[in-house]
Amino acid sequence: MKRTLLIALTVMFGFAVMAQQTRVGQDFLNKNVSQSSKLMMKTDLQPTNSPAVGQSTKVVKPNLLKGTDVVSIIEIGTSANGYSYGYNGGQKNILAANTDLNTITNFHRMGGDLDPGGYSGDMGYDISTDGGMTWTNMIECYVATENAGGEYYTDAARYPSHGIYNPIGNTDPNEAYVHFFAPTLDISNSADPTGWGGYGYGRTKIGDPTDTTKNLSSSDPEIDYFQYIPDSYAMTNLGEYWVAEPSFDWTSGTAVYTNNEILVNHGAWDPATERFGREYFYLELEVMPELYGPIFTKVEFSPDGQTGYIVTLADDGQVDFPQTDMRGFYPILFRTEDAGETWTDPIAVTLSGDDGIEGVLNYLLDEELADIYVAPVPERDELVFTTGFDCDLSVDQWGNPQIAVFITLNLETNYSYYYGRIAPNGHSIGAPFLLSSTDRGEEGSWIGYNLGRAYNYTYDYDVDFPEMNRIQIARNPDGDKMFVAWADTDTTISPEFNSSPDIWARGVNLNTQQMTKDDNDLPLPANVTFGSEATFSAFFFAMANEVLDDGMGNYTLPFTYQTTGGAPDPALPVTYMYIQDFQYTDADFIVGIDENPALNTRFAEVSQSSPNPAVNTARFDVSLKEATTVSVALTNMMGQTVKTLPARTMQAGSNSVSINVNDLTPGVYFYTVEAGNETITKKMIVK
Repeated sequence: MKRTLLIALTVMFGFAVMAQQTRVGQDFLNKNVSQSSKLMMKTDLQPTNSPAVGQSTKVVKPNLLKGTDVVSIIEIGTSANGYSYGYNGGQKNILAANTDLNTITNFHRMGGDLDPGGYSGDMGYDISTDGGMTWTNMIECYVATENAGGEYYTDAARYPSHGIYNPIGNTDPNEAYVHFFAPTLDISNSADPTGWGGYGYGRTKIGDPTDTTKNLSSSDPEIDYFQYIPDSYAMTNLGEYWVAEPSFDWTSGTAVYTNNEILVNHGAWDPATERFGREYFYLELEVMPELYGPIFTKVEFSPDGQTGYIVTLADDGQVDFPQTDMRGFYPILFRTEDAGETWTDPIAVTLSGDDGIEGVLNYLLDEELADIYVAPVPERDELVFTTGFDCDLSVDQWGNPQIAVFITLNLETNYSYYYGRIAPNGHSIGAPFLLSSTDRGEEGSWIGYNLGRAYNYTYDYDVDFPEMNRIQIARNPDGDKMFVAWADTDTTISPEFNSSPDIWARGVNLNTQQMTKDDNDLPLPANVTFGSEATFSAFFFAMANEVLDDGMGNYTLPFTYQTTGGAPDPALPVTYMYIQDFQYTDADFIVGIDENPALNTRFAEVSQSSPNPAVNTARFDVSLKEATTVSVALTNMMGQTVKTLPARTMQAGSNSVSINVNDLTPGVYFYTVEAGNETITKKMIVK
């Protein structure tokens, strides 16, 4: 039986089954698709080019990073409201970074203090070409013009995404391009007179902002072609953009998941015209009958642009949950290994049960489970895990998917997400994870990196505007390190759920399976904003899809958040704040995966020796999933074997081992345990 003092979200979203790619492509190579005069209400202000457009904000950073842990924060662009960043956890691609160009761009809707008279349906960007030190702000690149002679605009943009396209071999930011893609309110997929259905997209040349294209596309219900609000966007290093979203028909006023399909938009750079084309096709994904469709979708490609994935959160019936009366959401992947020409059927990522990911099964402590459940506490392979309602996606240098997502328990009914706090330590039941595949997303290849413990999950700014933790992921340009960030409120600061967020972050070295430490050298995530002006107020933050890598083992994580100068009301004009100097270094990756029980995926586990330093005898435990032969060797710093223990059979469970170190010279040693086919080495100190 479950205890009742928990908070749950119950949703009715979507489920999916595999299918094949169907190309129905149309090539929209930079056509200006004129929109009908069906309308969207705007303010009394007409679109204008403000005198503030293109203004330069010079903020000079010290030559060296500050000696304190407090980050430097500067104001960049503004907007008429806070809805560029999406909501309900839906992070769009607001920030982009390119190490080769040392360039960062922040894309958003116009208006606000730096664009007086500006219209929120227009779009622009802020740009730094020196790694975030100085910025030029409010460069307008998209203007809404489709109206009916008054205050109605059908091409007003919302929730934009964007990326930087850098032609191969180019090192001059002026010769690169900003590509953008946004939903518009042209009502072609709506029963509302100011509803959705359109896309507005194009590109602008960084060195000449007047060199800009604008394209419009509408839904066509007669052929079951429905555009809505895509969460996903990727720009590859090959010069191809990708946008994916579930196909939802909203023309009746209620969402209908059309033909069980994911709509995929794709465009490739044409060097002859210096523009992007556009085609679209569908991927089939059938979902469980209780759900109206997938709940979140992201797309990303490997650094070489060849291997890509689309991930969606849903339940497609592929996963057998350990309790038949409860089901949850899990990631479902589509994979391409030929730069998007063909895609696989859906690949389900199993979180729960016998085939679940070890790190997920074990992230909750025994005492936490005892607080959640009334005895008898279920076995870990009987627990039902579910994702939250958003995620983020990256792809490493080997073409493997890397998913950042919050995971928690489902305790009661299908698709319930429990995020209540646990009495013993105040943690939320849910936790941030990096789900890391070592074999292209296939079953059995997943490592669950528990990145820390969260305190909160969501906060409601008003009845229609809940905000999740906004978990996001970035990679270094080589693609062998991943950095994950999320928003969370320390419960000692506010008893409300995530009402006073800081940005938290952690890195994972995929080569060594090590995670980063915090500012106190502890194996924990770092609080990015604590002590700065963003303390407890880093609302609606965004992180770039890549970090800036200086080639010397230093990785700068680009972050923005937004402020209204008062209450965090997204309807008010906002200023975008850029965090200049939060870095991880190679030396920060210190926490091995085998040192964190919640992340252990081994057949055997070996504890740290005790006491450490040891004087006469060092003791440690070897825990085995099955009985096997175990041998132990002790080596010095030179790699020389100084002591061995005879091989012996150990039983399943915990086995105690003792080593006499009385005859050893004081210093650092390594004890290596061979158990079955596994070898585990740990460090000990002899005094």
